[in-house]
Amino acid sequence: MLNRKEKLNRLLQFGIEISQVADLDLLIEKILSEARYMLNADAGSIYIREEDKLLFSYAQNETMQKKLAPGKKLIYTTFSMPITNNSIAGYVANNGVLLNIPDAYQISPEVPYSFNSSYDKQVGYRTQSMLTLPMKNNRSQIIGVLQLINAWDENGNIVPFNKEDEPLVQHLAIYAANAIERAQMTRTTIMRMISMAELRDPKETGPHVNRVASYAVEIYEAYAKTHGIAQKEIDAQRDKLRLAAMLHDVGKVAISDLILKKPARFTDEEYDIMKTHTLHGARLFKDARSEFDEFSAEVALNHHERWDGKGYPGYVDVESGEPLPDKRQENGKAIGKSGTDIPLLGRIVAIADVYDALVSRRVYKEAWDEEQVLDTLREERGKQFDPELIDIFFEIYEVIQAIRSRYPDQTE
Repeated sequence: MLNRKEKLNRLLQFGIEISQVADLDLLIEKILSEARYMLNADAGSIYIREEDKLLFSYAQNETMQKKLAPGKKLIYTTFSMPITNNSIAGYVANNGVLLNIPDAYQISPEVPYSFNSSYDKQVGYRTQSMLTLPMKNNRSQIIGVLQLINAWDENGNIVPFNKEDEPLVQHLAIYAANAIERAQMTRTTIMRMISMAELRDPKETGPHVNRVASYAVEIYEAYAKTHGIAQKEIDAQRDKLRLAAMLHDVGKVAISDLILKKPARFTDEEYDIMKTHTLHGARLFKDARSEFDEFSAEVALNHHERWDGKGYPGYVDVESGEPLPDKRQENGKAIGKSGTDIPLLGRIVAIADVYDALVSRRVYKEAWDEEQVLDTLREERGKQFDPELIDIFFEIYEVIQAIRSRYPDQTE
């Protein structure tokens, strides 16, 4: 457990660290992890305000996590609730006050809010102490709600949250609210770019890119851990990868509607033009001023390369689109990159993108049967896809399924 001085020092460091996280989902994860660490909480969740509702956005539970096999992640479902006084989180958001509840099962019947014990009953957990507070920005607007569950003492016993920690966690919530606002603006900018692409190509929907990005992050994290990469580096890479993966097909904005929206099969010439979306996407980030730009260019350029070298655009000069010296086939086209010559992020997004495209319904096709999709991925192991990354995909398949349910298409 941290003492008072250590908590204050950690709070200052927290303010610096979250200012460097750009992606909203990963930021929420870090906020909850840090709040639990500082107050020695077993579990917690974060709700994000969306007009008159709270969206249950992220959850952690150390007790439940320990019951899982090593490397497995806790699966949770997202939902929304109205901001009313009936629930604890709703009451906090509606009134802008902090609630420090010693025992969720002993709440006075005189107060308007109550504890929903359905999760406890479902998984065999016992919620006791709860600390729930609004996340207010510098303008005192409520961005969301932070909820911590079951404080531990030094002996591992569940105790009420210390009232002396309330001012500290309120400061943390202010840092969190302002960081969430910045990340929301970044997400909005990215989604506007996606919406622009969606006007041109109906396949590029917001749910699709969110799923692809989320799949990619999970595959990368599992890969990185098997290769002994430090968690701090993993976290930094995940942040940039998620944003870059969302923009994997942004280069399609440069493709003619006559080709992009053609209802019939492409001619060879049209298909060659379509392939140039990888180059157009990479060119958007050519004057890289950050690692995000570098990641975005790498993903856009390489997510259609194949492990067996039969992908595109291959070894080309991005500006001209011409094959690099000594990388030209007899037919004049560039030799495709293969194996580990394909950058890791491109190999990861390739799997995420193809999986989501196959399992999703589109205006031009029905969704494939899930088992058919999985069989296809297995068959393409070592052909289209990196065999190690395919193995990792199947190892974390439960997480992949949870992501699909978190970002459903509007038609579902």
